[in-house]
Amino acid sequence: MLRTMIDLDRPPATLADGIAVAGAGLVRRYGDGDTAVDALRGIDIEVPRGQFVAVMGPSGSGKSTLMHLLAGLDVPTEGTVYIDGEDLAGLSDDQLAKLRRTSVGFIFQSFNLVPTLTAQENVILPLELAGERVDAAWLDLVLDRVGLAPRRGHKPSELSGGQQQRVAVARALVTGPSVLFADEPTGNLDSRSGADVLGLLRDAVDAEGQTIVMVTHDPRAAAFADRVVFLADGAVARELQDPSEERVIATMTEVTA
Repeated sequence: MLRTMIDLDRPPATLADGIAVAGAGLVRRYGDGDTAVDALRGIDIEVPRGQFVAVMGPSGSGKSTLMHLLAGLDVPTEGTVYIDGEDLAGLSDDQLAKLRRTSVGFIFQSFNLVPTLTAQENVILPLELAGERVDAAWLDLVLDRVGLAPRRGHKPSELSGGQQQRVAVARALVTGPSVLFADEPTGNLDSRSGADVLGLLRDAVDAEGQTIVMVTHDPRAAAFADRVVFLADGAVARELQDPSEERVIATMTEVTA
């Protein structure tokens, strides 16, 4: 597992040590009474440590809602979310913010880089905001693994889209998160740059034991995962182990039929 020297000071886990993130009976309801809409309808999901999971489904199926709940960015109407065995509902706002800062990494479709900072400065920004010491050797290793070592002094405007997303990947990895959440991480990239970024994520899982949950609509992206969870109408409709692009397309066709 990718780790920094951050001391998380966590209480004992309430789930098996092999589970990085889990949701039990997750319901997310918007509105009240007759106008209420359930974006999620009782989802159970567990993601073991070191697994790359892709979440797919048609528009409105609840993909992003599920990711936001699992990442602690939103609160379920019913059900429980665990990260590293921590029941998020039992945490104060400060404790939840600390857990997100130290245990969760994010990569989004938009790169969300600070334009006035260099690639390296963007990568270490989460550590600096958290008041954590930057380990120079660890930073060098992360930048090297995402192919940014020669470009560390360049600002976002001097980088291609693929290189900017590499910065976002490095920024997500440098804190050593227990779980990395990726929301359509290749949506703004051409096919070659997208494949490069997905290869970096795959390598983080294979070489370092990183846990990744990725929301995507792209069968090619999902094929990089170990497992694909298909949602439909706010519920888990199907799961696919060891996916290929062809199997993902076939399953999506069945789910949306």
